[in-house]
Amino acid sequence: MGEFSVDQELVRRVQQGDKKAFDVLVLKYQQRIVKLIARYVRDQDEVLDIAQETFIKAYRAMANFRGDSAFYTWLYRIAINTAKNHLVAQSRRPPDTDIDAADAVQFDSDSKLRETDLPEDLVHRDKVEIAIYDAIAALPDELRTAITLRELEGMSYEEIAQTMDCPIGTVRSRIFRAREAIEVKLKPLLGS
Repeated sequence: MGEFSVDQELVRRVQQGDKKAFDVLVLKYQQRIVKLIARYVRDQDEVLDIAQETFIKAYRAMANFRGDSAFYTWLYRIAINTAKNHLVAQSRRPPDTDIDAADAVQFDSDSKLRETDLPEDLVHRDKVEIAIYDAIAALPDELRTAITLRELEGMSYEEIAQTMDCPIGTVRSRIFRAREAIEVKLKPLLGS
């Protein structure tokens, strides 16, 4: 039984009144939802509150879930909307980017612990990470969202198409264009 089928069965049970089935869904997805919300909200306590609110909204709306998309895709939309609504309610503007510099620095932090790295290698790596962050931040929203969902969330093209409510060909095009734009920004640093 695949992940999609397991989720569909759990959703069916929740719709029939099985609260423990929803607990399983929460346990399965809570870490992914927390990481997602943390891209929008910096305060960890607020992140946890928004994650909890996301699951409460999902539970209340579960009767309306028809299974047209994967459960996580549906939950992802609720989380993003809840985070953005929270920022608006706090009179803050939602970020223009779906990742931040802290995420870029974390991509290769474990290698900084190796003694074999030369200081100039670390400086170069930091410059590349910052260039990647800047390149992603400079992308138009639809390209930034597509590349983030693919590379950071690990979503399939089909899931991204459902999440972004566009054809799969459009998703492929957006990811291709985002990668091209990032590559152009990195060429001066990589020398080729």
